[in-house]
Amino acid sequence: MPSSFGFKLNQAFEQHGQLCVGIDPHESLFDAWGLDNNVQGLDYFANKVVELSAGLVGIIKPQVSFFERFGSEGFRVLEITNQRATDAGLVVISDAKRGDIGSTMIAYLDAWLGRGSSFASDALTVNPFLGLRTASDFMQPYLERGKGVFALVATSNPEGASVQLASRDSQTVSEQIWNELHELNQVTSAAGDRFGSFGAVLGATLDFRRFGIRLDQGGVKTPILAPGFGAQGAHLRDVRKIFGDASGQVIANVSRSVLESGQQAFPEAVKRAADDLRSSLRG
Repeated sequence: MPSSFGFKLNQAFEQHGQLCVGIDPHESLFDAWGLDNNVQGLDYFANKVVELSAGLVGIIKPQVSFFERFGSEGFRVLEITNQRATDAGLVVISDAKRGDIGSTMIAYLDAWLGRGSSFASDALTVNPFLGLRTASDFMQPYLERGKGVFALVATSNPEGASVQLASRDSQTVSEQIWNELHELNQVTSAAGDRFGSFGAVLGATLDFRRFGIRLDQGGVKTPILAPGFGAQGAHLRDVRKIFGDASGQVIANVSRSVLESGQQAFPEAVKRAADDLRSSLRG
């Protein structure tokens, strides 16, 4: 049986640290790289980021929307990008935020995590607000093939608070989802796994106490995918201050803050980010 996603993630942490490079091909970044805003520019940009990231980090996170805006040709670039990243030994988290019920959710999971999927993803971001438990029931065959998901729990966009801070039975929606992910990881993880395969997306710019989220967890840990570093205002040097005892389970995502440096300076920008993160974690 293939290794679990949690096992793969732990290996990536041990070999390359906890930094993740987000592939977010904004039009402005094409300018910084001297590329045209077209499919050819997208193909060069995305695959060059993979090439330059391999060996510096162990995880990449393509933002699907920036490929989707080019239609079927953009998706073809994403397929190639993810496959090259997989071949380079990178863990691929496709940031597509899919979510639905019944056969529709199964189709989404098949598209991104299924056997022989063209998108060659190790994990997928999902929107849990149609019911996380229902979606998890469909995950077992994918878990057995070493796949994982990251559910939105607490996001940094102000509009999200109206839903995520809503309360039921004295718990916020975010708190309920966080606790449910922890429970799922306890019952689905393989013996000896440090991390489960059900992860949480927590914005690094947030005060988690406001959402009722307690980051201290016993047993198998819930991986935390943390956007918000760099351009959104959080600092890698503050990871331990932000996440406390849970900092060791954080995937710290950087994208624009390293990508906007341009192709030549990109590797050094990633190395500096990785050094800042390591210093914080040692702190």
